[in-house]
Amino acid sequence: MGRPTAPGGADQPTEVFAAVGATATAVAEKPAPPPLGKGGVAIRTAGEVLITLGLIVLLFMVYEVWVTDLFSAEKQSVASDQLEGDWAKDRTLHPELVDGKAFARIHIPSFGADFNFTIQEGTGEDSLAIGPGHYKGTALPGEPGNFGVAGHRVGKGAPFNDLDNLSSCDQIVIETQTDFYIYKVLPYDDEISGWSSGKGAQPECKGVSTLRNPSITGGGPYDQTFGRKVVLPSQGDAVNPVPYKPADVLPKAQMASLLTLTTCHPQFSAKQRLIITSVLTQQVPKSQVADYGKLLTEIGGAS
Repeated sequence: MGRPTAPGGADQPTEVFAAVGATATAVAEKPAPPPLGKGGVAIRTAGEVLITLGLIVLLFMVYEVWVTDLFSAEKQSVASDQLEGDWAKDRTLHPELVDGKAFARIHIPSFGADFNFTIQEGTGEDSLAIGPGHYKGTALPGEPGNFGVAGHRVGKGAPFNDLDNLSSCDQIVIETQTDFYIYKVLPYDDEISGWSSGKGAQPECKGVSTLRNPSITGGGPYDQTFGRKVVLPSQGDAVNPVPYKPADVLPKAQMASLLTLTTCHPQFSAKQRLIITSVLTQQVPKSQVADYGKLLTEIGGAS
């Protein structure tokens, strides 16, 4: 057989594929954008600055929320080991309080059996970078008056991140060398009316009253003491012996034994302070219950 013959009889090779681009037409290059004027340059520069600032803020947030948590976790571990060592060496009812040194633990059963942090003396940044800190000059655990404790809500371990999830009658346990002190959150302001016949009558609220004195007009010295309040940072009287009242409003022997926890509010802001106040309802010597796990069983775990 001969080769295929092209139309018209000319003897030519068969073209199987046409050459790519053989019939393409030239495309004009895209014109360059016009030069930016002074206004355009300023807008572009401002945009670049904002993007840079946004990245800096993002990196700062990552550092504050996660990196400082890692540092504080290590410091908390060291403080916890030191506290255990101190307790094993010398059992004393009232430890010597040293700035930045742990002397107690806080447990909140409703946050889980593994929630516990050492409490350091003082509320300076060095103390709070380890864990919750004791307001100097306020009562000690179990004493009449007000045991005040501050803690971070974001970063640095964030021990008090979930304080706003606490409800009235929830338990807060303070552990010392010799005892477990069980506090319960006081009624919120909207629960005061009808407390004794309402929630206050429930088993988990045993020992929790409104602290009001019905024989005194207005309710007496504790008329402003509620389980939860949000105040300005300047309102330091939240940790007074009787909250929000002058220090000498009551003789010490007539004071309730309170525990007040404070933290920033809302999250990622220091504009306000969240105040959680609880009242002592039970003291359990460690000679009766050796560890926190057994105590949880005895008191029924989370309230």
